[in-house]
Amino acid sequence: TTDTTEFKYFETDTHGVIRQKKLYLDPFMDLYNSEILSYRISERPNAVAIMEGLEEVIQVTNDCPFRRTFHSDQGWAYQMKAYSSKLKEHKIFQSMSRKGNCLDNSPMENFFSLLKQEIFHGEIYRSFDELKTAIDHYIYYYNNKRMKKKLNWQSPVQFRKTAQHIA
Repeated sequence: TTDTTEFKYFETDTHGVIRQKKLYLDPFMDLYNSEILSYRISERPNAVAIMEGLEEVIQVTNDCPFRRTFHSDQGWAYQMKAYSSKLKEHKIFQSMSRKGNCLDNSPMENFFSLLKQEIFHGEIYRSFDELKTAIDHYIYYYNNKRMKKKLNWQSPVQFRKTAQHIA
């Protein structure tokens, strides 16, 4: 599943004026273990970030023995011809949330909520790079260290590796 979320940060320009700016995160999550398989961070919502993240997640999941389904909301990025064509090219089924129903993508919304609660709310970031670095570190932590009850108290990566050994 995938979606886009926005973060605000503050930058001081050369005249000492503080300006509010935005950063956008476009992750792709595996619903099997909630692992973030691919993501892009950009200064504005754009097709390049979405398509680069899509290309990477297609490669990461290429060895999947089952039919792949990529889920999103009905945002402009996921309705692009290039996006849907790329999915068809790789025989990936496209699933989209019902209009105006955020519950259809609740795993990704939950990830965004955790991310913002754990590193963003109550913090002030003073540059794009500072916020980007915090998000990069968090995604590594989330995938490799953050235990989840539904994964038998393992991180997403630990759960995947354990399942591979059993299979």
